[in-house]
Amino acid sequence: MIDETRAGQGAETLKKIVDNIETVIVGKREAVELVAISFIAQGHVLIEDMPGTGKTSLVSALAKSIDCGFKRIQFTPDVMPSDVTGFSIFNQKTRDFEFRPGGIMSNLVLADEINRASAKTQSALLEAMEERQVTVDSETHVLSEPFMVLATENPIEQYGTYPLPEAQLDRFLIKLAIGYPLLDEEVHIALETKAAKARIAPVASAEDVLGLREAAEDVYISIPVARYAAQIVHLRGR
Repeated sequence: MIDETRAGQGAETLKKIVDNIETVIVGKREAVELVAISFIAQGHVLIEDMPGTGKTSLVSALAKSIDCGFKRIQFTPDVMPSDVTGFSIFNQKTRDFEFRPGGIMSNLVLADEINRASAKTQSALLEAMEERQVTVDSETHVLSEPFMVLATENPIEQYGTYPLPEAQLDRFLIKLAIGYPLLDEEVHIALETKAAKARIAPVASAEDVLGLREAAEDVYISIPVARYAAQIVHLRGR
């Protein structure tokens, strides 16, 4: 069971991350909190919304708030699975094959407009998201922790998109929409966001996130609460 001191320190660190992201993402605290909590829970997030709602900005702000690796993969129909996982290339000097890591080799990975890529390319994420590793030419490469995929997608009715299969959707802990800002919030964004993006800096490290994950695993959950959560999932699955 987690002690009060450790819980308080963890809550303070999490609040710093959320507050820092909110300097860029205005008026969307619930969405920001869900993304941050998912990171601590070792889950992945799918953000589905119309263009221009700040999907990419939210992910970028999270990456800048935590001092760890960040890569972005812009998914298009011509992106290949090897662009995601990496590939082996023959080195003529050493007379051997060398592994060149793909975009998935980072702590935070933005899969931007994931539903614009083919199913073949989307499937390249499956192993990484579930097992925290990628296999290329029968060699397994373990991903560094903390690791998280944040994917954005446009609504499926838009031209040039591919639906995500159930196996892909199952890899995400949370699916959310940000929504358009209110009028006053939009004015604030127009006046302040450019400067806020330039000022944003890390407020936590990768070690802080790993500490939060360890603390989260020590949180006690009673049997009635676990049963209640399982009942919700069971009923929604029918």
